[in-house]
Amino acid sequence: MKLLIKNIKQLLQVEEGQVRQRICGKEMSELPAISDAYLYTRDGLIKDFGKMEALAQSELHNEMTANDVSTIDASGKMVLPSFCDSHTHIVYAGSREIEYINKIKGLSYEEIAKRGGGILNSARRLQKANENELVEQALVRLEEIKSLGTGAVEIKSGYGLTTESEIKMLRVIKRLKELTPVTIKSTFLGAHAVPAEYKKNQAAYVDIVVEEMIPKVAGEGLADYIDVFCDRGFFTREETERILEAGEKYGLRPKIHANELDFSGGIQAGVKFNALSVDHLEFTGEDEIKALLKSETMPTLLPGAAFFLEMEYPPARKMIDAGLPVAMASDYNPGSSPSGNMQFVMSLGCIKMKMIPEESVHAVTINGAYAMGVENEMGTIKKGKKANFFITKEIPTYAFIPYSYGSDNVEKVILNGEV
Repeated sequence: MKLLIKNIKQLLQVEEGQVRQRICGKEMSELPAISDAYLYTRDGLIKDFGKMEALAQSELHNEMTANDVSTIDASGKMVLPSFCDSHTHIVYAGSREIEYINKIKGLSYEEIAKRGGGILNSARRLQKANENELVEQALVRLEEIKSLGTGAVEIKSGYGLTTESEIKMLRVIKRLKELTPVTIKSTFLGAHAVPAEYKKNQAAYVDIVVEEMIPKVAGEGLADYIDVFCDRGFFTREETERILEAGEKYGLRPKIHANELDFSGGIQAGVKFNALSVDHLEFTGEDEIKALLKSETMPTLLPGAAFFLEMEYPPARKMIDAGLPVAMASDYNPGSSPSGNMQFVMSLGCIKMKMIPEESVHAVTINGAYAMGVENEMGTIKKGKKANFFITKEIPTYAFIPYSYGSDNVEKVILNGEV
């Protein structure tokens, strides 16, 4: 398909020259944009873009104006690269609104988990569900986030907690990759929680993850990454490092749940093992920031979880001011962040973490792409990258997206060059 978007009010996150891997520190306050622009795609890729007044001088002018080119007039509208949501758990069976009610009544996340709720509740449900049921439910969620502007998503296992069910989840994710135009990365998270039967012998469950789950996951080629919930009440830093070492032998790069509930050492473990990202980070101090500054690991913040659980937010402002890059993701899951709306994530970044709109755009596009390993093909408007972007409704400025929290500002979604 050939597609020309013309009269774009502002074409955002444009990139020319060498690919930028990620945007750090003060650079996050600068957002490259072209006003009164055009964007041309062919065969699923971005082929050309620029100011409308330069369209006639483009080498592709004759091609862009041929009869076989579909044209969209975007007068008064913005175009942004699709959101890259680098941390989700959207393969799950059923919802957990009863726990939500318990939370309203005053129970904490940890108290709900001790009563058999939380991750263990989702694990019981998932173990009973078959692959087709899980695929059908996940496709509904993927359709939802796609319509809200997401073009790439990382999906974790971790609601299986048995070898059989973890493999089932990852096979479901593999099927989803074939059924949707959304770019998907899969992450093995067998160490998401300790099953009830192993509460008094956590080391035995770690043995199963290391000796049984990881070899089978790798043997079937089901995961792009490996993850561990390294935090108070879940897995220790020592257990985390043992699991990461095992994953490393099979070429599985880490993405770690870290420091959501306490200073767990998870960030330092992630840096030590060259994790692609460390995620959550509500508890991040000077030592953690220093470790990240010396690394290639992307700090990924999940403000939806902090919002839903009424926790302190990660210190985004402190991190950016120190020179770090920051990504944001939805953490879409049934227990602590039951929403995949990345527009709302941008709003939380600005309202609750004092990020400016430009920083929030970088956090959900190029830095999010880096945090899931797709920065060379997505995250910016660049010739040769995937034609994954969306057209907004008529809005006054791009700051209107995080400003108008709860509103859906997406009018049209283009993935792989298809509207």
